[in-house]
Amino acid sequence: MSGKLISRTGSDGDTSHHAVLGSPCWVSLAARDLSAAEAFYRAVLGWTFRAATLGERFRVALAHGRAVAGIGAVAPALQVPVAWTPYFAVADADETVGRVQERGGTVGVGPIGFPTGRAALVSDRAGAVFGIWAGRLIRDFGAWRRSAPLWLRLVTRDAFDAAIFYGEVLEWTSPGRCDVRYEDGAVVLVCAGEPVASLCGGGPESAPDPELRPRWQVRFIVPDAAACARAAEEYGGTITGEDTDAGGECVTLRDPEGAELAVFAPREA
Repeated sequence: MSGKLISRTGSDGDTSHHAVLGSPCWVSLAARDLSAAEAFYRAVLGWTFRAATLGERFRVALAHGRAVAGIGAVAPALQVPVAWTPYFAVADADETVGRVQERGGTVGVGPIGFPTGRAALVSDRAGAVFGIWAGRLIRDFGAWRRSAPLWLRLVTRDAFDAAIFYGEVLEWTSPGRCDVRYEDGAVVLVCAGEPVASLCGGGPESAPDPELRPRWQVRFIVPDAAACARAAEEYGGTITGEDTDAGGECVTLRDPEGAELAVFAPREA
């Protein structure tokens, strides 16, 4: 594995718990009703849940026994919208927040201290929200990254401007971290030799419909996108878009509280 690593292990020396600085390290849903969110995602994605170390308002979602995401009933308390948010690994949350502000981004929440680290919710210059995390990762982070059942996609007005912003804030341009490539009209983030996110232009800077505003979209890889969509509607969600031209079937959904996500079933080779 190439790239500068941060260790979140303790003393056992298991390198499967490492993350490349600047890379995605987690995704989390800010919800209002924890029980309702669990019921929806259990039905749509087949997840089970366990308690999280961050407190009783948080759960860790498991797929086939592996941690894949977090859910926290924190939207009212933190005054943030119900939404899925990607988190990026950083060495120092306070320094990273400073870089966000210096480059025209805004700070929504934090940095806040948790028993396992420090986190903040921030926005880029176009208004897309993302999180930063400096601290201990889940113990099976390596498994999460290797089998990452997700893809991150930034929809924004100017992918190149976004790449400059994120590259400077998350220090993608520093030697030995992540690589940034241009492929098929999008900027692709590659960490440890593995594509993990894309930055796509064309999102309006300001739109009356929140669905059209610049945002990070979390896409979960599933075996059957249509089945997930049917389950979503049955459990109070809505279908907002479908695309069959991106190497498989992708369906964009909103859960009952309005959080956007996408499910993607790759086309068999």
